[in-house]
Amino acid sequence: MTVPVPAHPRLEVDVPRRKKPDETDVTSDATATAGAGKLRRGGTADADREVKRKNQLTPRWWIWTMVGLMVLGLVWIVVFYLSSSMLPVPGWDNWNLVAGFAFVLIGFAMTTRWR
Repeated sequence: MTVPVPAHPRLEVDVPRRKKPDETDVTSDATATAGAGKLRRGGTADADREVKRKNQLTPRWWIWTMVGLMVLGLVWIVVFYLSSSMLPVPGWDNWNLVAGFAFVLIGFAMTTRWR
């Protein structure tokens, strides 16, 4: 014996339609609508230009400098350890470590501006 399954009523919800960016609230006067649209577009264009200026890709020299500083710092530290504190700068002693880490940290800090 099969039992019929009752059909579920379809739920419908009224969702207000979202306005398009070029629509304005003023619809009674055509000149007011056109004027509001121009002001809106001008403000948006300025904001778009500002966003583009902030989101520009970094130049190639930035990437090469960033990687170069990190590699230079690593090589500086490795040379310091392999030479038993005699190189890269003999008079600096353990300050050579500080110099190597400074190069690495400057390169790492540059990565925060890389896009």
